[in-house]
Amino acid sequence: MAWWFNRVLWQRVLAALILGVIVGLAFRTFGGTYMLDGVTKYAGADIVTTWVKPFGDAFVRLIKMLVVPLVFTTLVTGVISMGHPSKLGSIGGRAFALYICTTLAAVSIGLAFGVVFKPGSGVDFTDVVPNVLAGEAPGFTQILLNIIPDNPVNALASGNMLSIIFFAILIGVAILMVGKKSQPVADFFNSFVEIIFKITNWVMELAPFGVFALITWVTAVKGVETFSSVLILALALYLGCMVHIFLVYGGLIKLVLRLPLIRFFRGILDAQVVAFSTSTSAGTLPVTIYCVQSNLGVKPVIAGSVLPLGATINMDGTSLYLGLLAIFAANAFGIDLSWTDYALIALTATLASIGTASIPSASLFMLAIVLPTIGVSAEQTALMVGFILPFDRPLDMMRTLTNVTGDAAVATAVAKWEGELDEETFRKVATV
Repeated sequence: MAWWFNRVLWQRVLAALILGVIVGLAFRTFGGTYMLDGVTKYAGADIVTTWVKPFGDAFVRLIKMLVVPLVFTTLVTGVISMGHPSKLGSIGGRAFALYICTTLAAVSIGLAFGVVFKPGSGVDFTDVVPNVLAGEAPGFTQILLNIIPDNPVNALASGNMLSIIFFAILIGVAILMVGKKSQPVADFFNSFVEIIFKITNWVMELAPFGVFALITWVTAVKGVETFSSVLILALALYLGCMVHIFLVYGGLIKLVLRLPLIRFFRGILDAQVVAFSTSTSAGTLPVTIYCVQSNLGVKPVIAGSVLPLGATINMDGTSLYLGLLAIFAANAFGIDLSWTDYALIALTATLASIGTASIPSASLFMLAIVLPTIGVSAEQTALMVGFILPFDRPLDMMRTLTNVTGDAAVATAVAKWEGELDEETFRKVATV
């Protein structure tokens, strides 16, 4: 097995992803079928779900286990390393502005690809079971209040990322303000973050096996035919996300920051593949932090603050998706869109992506917010959700990959502008 572990990690993860697709298709194709309640089921998919998927679930649980301790300790030590809390305003302002700009660009690309590909034209909702969205998104005031934890322990236990960021910044600033008396606490956090990174390193060695299990399961259960009913939408989403990744993020890295683009993508490939496999930006956060610090030379003060913020509010992939779904709805329900409608879609999708990022099924809540602006009724929105939801997992995989790439690009940009980027590390060959 020495030949396997001698390969750099991203090569092993990529090989596992490809192998998982092949094995998953083999189980689906040759595993046999049976009928259940008039629906064709795949016996091979059942086998994979029972015996293979648990390994992928275990890997996801391992990386989720690291999210809170890694984010909290990294952010505290990052604030301490600043030397003065005034630098937080500059970092936060630049990160937030960049996230807004990339989100607007993503929605615009989604609308453009929707106009070109015309998803939703001729779609038949006859046999679709409506999926009504229960509950409602909190108001902007409530979102701001929720940032302040009424119980920090509960915030840490529940993984409320914005509250964790807020509390960690307070701890870091207090350590700076107290001075020498707080040095033992500062030493504790500095030592603890090294311990968490060591555990992260161990978990990362399991990434190829976890990715293999997850991709095998997705392919065996969904198959390539899962795209057939939403083929145009899927094609537009994947191409749109790739354009956004290479044009917007690539342009930021290459043209604005004057950094080698290939090196950037090689440095975050592990995080991209894990994001694609797990479909969760927050769950991928430990891998993203590990990659940008170890491969791209982003200092902890940036990685620990900008990346958790991005995992919470940066939803470029979903925003692009919303632009496509708005065009999908307009074509499906015969709604003529004006330039004002396009502007409203872009505005509401951008604002909603920030306001509802911490809500479960955030993209569905955002759909309920965006579509009414162009005259889509609640009943029609429920039909849309019922039609797309069964095929959403493969689409969500690409959206998550896009989100994580955006987080890394913004973190790199802020680090460069703040003088917190080790360009020597960025430019050398990846070692993890």
